[in-house]
Amino acid sequence: MIKILLVDDRHIIRRGIKSMLECYSDMQVIGEAENGQQAIDQIPTLAPDIVLMDIRMPVMDGVAATAAITKSYPDTKVLVLTTFDDDEYVSQAMRLGAKGYLLKDTEPDELALAIRAVYKGHTQLGPGLFEKALMTPAVTTPAVVSPPELEQLTEN
Repeated sequence: MIKILLVDDRHIIRRGIKSMLECYSDMQVIGEAENGQQAIDQIPTLAPDIVLMDIRMPVMDGVAATAAITKSYPDTKVLVLTTFDDDEYVSQAMRLGAKGYLLKDTEPDELALAIRAVYKGHTQLGPGLFEKALMTPAVTTPAVVSPPELEQLTEN
C-alpha cells in the first residue's frame, strides 16, 4: 500500500484528488495539509511514502517544503502536482529533491502510474517539462581581475 500525504491549499482540490486516488486499491491518502509547513509537521507521525505537493501555497510554498522534506526525511518522496509549469518552479523543485513534476491536467490513470513509479524510485515529468527541469538559473561569471603586482612581472 502506497501511503500518500496530499498538500494543496485548496480543500476542494484535496478532496477531489483523494476521491480519485481511493479508486486505486494500492494507494491510501493518510493525511492532508494546506501548506508546506503543515506537511512537514505531519510527516514524523504519518510516515507517508509519497507527498503529493502543490507549489504555490501560503505560509510555506511547495519548493521550500520539498527542500525541507527531502533533507530531513529522505525516505519520503515528493511528487509535485500543480498548475504552474514555470521554468523556475520546475527547475527548483527538481534540483531540491522532488522525484517528479506533473500538472493538474494529468489524467487520473497517468497520475496513478506516476505515483507508483516515484514510489519505486523512478523520476516522472509531465509532457514538455523535461527541458524546464534542466534549466539552471543564470549564473554570472565574475570578471577576472589581476592584482597590480602581476603587471610588474616580466616574462623571463
